[in-house]
Amino acid sequence: MVTFAGFSALLLAVRPAAGARLSLLDRYLAKTVMTYIFVLTAGALLPPLLALYGIREESIWRASAVFFAIPMLSLQITYPRRRRKMIGQGPPPAIFAVFVVLGSAVTLTMLGYVSAGFQYSAAAYITALTIDFFTVIFGYLVALDVIMQQPMDVPEPPPRR
Repeated sequence: MVTFAGFSALLLAVRPAAGARLSLLDRYLAKTVMTYIFVLTAGALLPPLLALYGIREESIWRASAVFFAIPMLSLQITYPRRRRKMIGQGPPPAIFAVFVVLGSAVTLTMLGYVSAGFQYSAAAYITALTIDFFTVIFGYLVALDVIMQQPMDVPEPPPRR
């Protein structure tokens, strides 16, 4: 995931390499992808970190589920509002469906499943992390396509408040 975060920084280099200046959308999408990746990385590192302290396995997965799901759900659910505020328009339907709806449904389902103490909590947690990771990859690829389709000189709309 950390490697992907570095790779996603290429979003910031694509347009300048083509001779265009970075747009507000370019910067927003790159920051969003990197933020998600860092939350996912923290979520992946948390269970082994807690295990090093000798915490019971059941408690590890419950704590990890809460500490991962809260920031991730916050990012997923507020994405359309944050995007609209920053660039003046909401996400395309495909991004809304995958990045927001699917991602938040998976994260919320995992939180409920693990919190209830069902069998295979570890599998549910890792599955949610994996699916959320792939929703971010999907978002990155769509963002890359959007950035490549922008005109070379994009006027920036004023940010909405």
